[in-house]
Amino acid sequence: MHSLRARLLAGVIGGMILLLAVFSLLLYGVIAGALNREFDASLLSAARMLAASVEHDGGEIELEFEARRMPESQDAGSRTYYKLWGPDGTVVAKSPSPDTPNLRRADGALKAPIFTTSQDGNGRTLRTVCLKFAPRSADSDEKVAGQPAGEPTVTLVVARDAGGLQGQLRFLRWLLLIASVVMILLSFLIAGLVVGQGLRPLNAIAAEIAAIRENDLTARIGARHVPTEAAPIKNRLNELLSRLEASFHRERQFNADVAHELRTPLAGIRSTIEVTLTRPRDATEYQAALSDCLEISEGMQSVVNNLLMLTRLDTQRIGFKSERVQLAELVDSGWRPFADRADERRVAFENRIAAEVVFQSDREHLSMVFANLLANAIEYADEGGRIWTTARRTDDRVEIEVSNTGCQLTAEQVSRVFDCFWRGDSARLDTGAHCGLGLALVQRLARALGGNTVAEVQEGGTFTIRLTLPLGP
Repeated sequence: MHSLRARLLAGVIGGMILLLAVFSLLLYGVIAGALNREFDASLLSAARMLAASVEHDGGEIELEFEARRMPESQDAGSRTYYKLWGPDGTVVAKSPSPDTPNLRRADGALKAPIFTTSQDGNGRTLRTVCLKFAPRSADSDEKVAGQPAGEPTVTLVVARDAGGLQGQLRFLRWLLLIASVVMILLSFLIAGLVVGQGLRPLNAIAAEIAAIRENDLTARIGARHVPTEAAPIKNRLNELLSRLEASFHRERQFNADVAHELRTPLAGIRSTIEVTLTRPRDATEYQAALSDCLEISEGMQSVVNNLLMLTRLDTQRIGFKSERVQLAELVDSGWRPFADRADERRVAFENRIAAEVVFQSDREHLSMVFANLLANAIEYADEGGRIWTTARRTDDRVEIEVSNTGCQLTAEQVSRVFDCFWRGDSARLDTGAHCGLGLALVQRLARALGGNTVAEVQEGGTFTIRLTLPLGP
């Protein structure tokens, strides 16, 4: 039952079989009940006709009706038989037919007919009715209503051959069974066609998916006449293809950016070594060349460390330690390494965070966040500009803003500041000094700490990074 086609067919055919079974049983029950009631009504009518002809004269019970005049007694297909017992239990009268079965009376209330079904010695099915009543007096032309005191009661049993009725019911059963089998076979055929037609859009989608190649993810599933139930699958698959295409594009761009970022410092190291080896030099020149190579390699190591940190964050392979963080003090300590650079560029820094802003977080990784934010701010603030930090607490979070003046990015460019290796300078003239990983690392660390980051540029060239973190661990 792993096949959707098999499940649908099983459900449809199973439902049809169940409905046919219920319908056939109900139809059979209704028709059989109607035939049985009609048969019993006719049998009771014959019994009451015989009962009306019974009278008592003194102590004798007489049957005035001549049974041979009854049409039922002359019909060989449904012959009627009777037997009459007197008050003392002796048989007063019975059918004149020689094949009259041995009829038995049943005890019951006065004038309350009792119906039973039995078989005689010849295997015939008989339907009998037993009627206990008080016969009318020979001196009266009317039947006695009830059983007056001292009036005798007699018992009349009338039986009729029910073979014809049973034959009709058997024919009805076979008719319903054959009709049900034919309907089930037709249901198999129709259900197979309907299910196959219904699954055709899925087959079309599968064929389009099979035609997509890994080197061309621009293709999209465009199957037409997709049913409403399958449309979400088609849309989600197209969205998945879009995400895969974007992911592969980012991967290719990432590889190109990494190669570009590492090519320049490697070229610098190589050129320094080649120039140094062009002729013999004294120890001071060799020392200077090695210092240049060491500085370049430290920059490369910083890039590699940031890439490794991003990989660990993406794969959730970094552990965090929750501790009490006094935010204003953390920002001040993070600013100290950049104070000299700010003095050189005449950039003013103002920490507007109140001393009472305290929450639980990982101090070490949060320090990395502010180091990158402040490094980005001091690098891209204008000469003589300003940098400031603010924070406010809500019910369960703290919102921190790091702002600087002198931003020349557009709103579209700001939306990409968290992309790896992205820089506003499309010519990448400062390769080696900046690699475009700082804000990407800030975003990943904020997410890992349970928060998020938003970048925006305000009127007047103010660039702001808004960092939201939970108050608890």
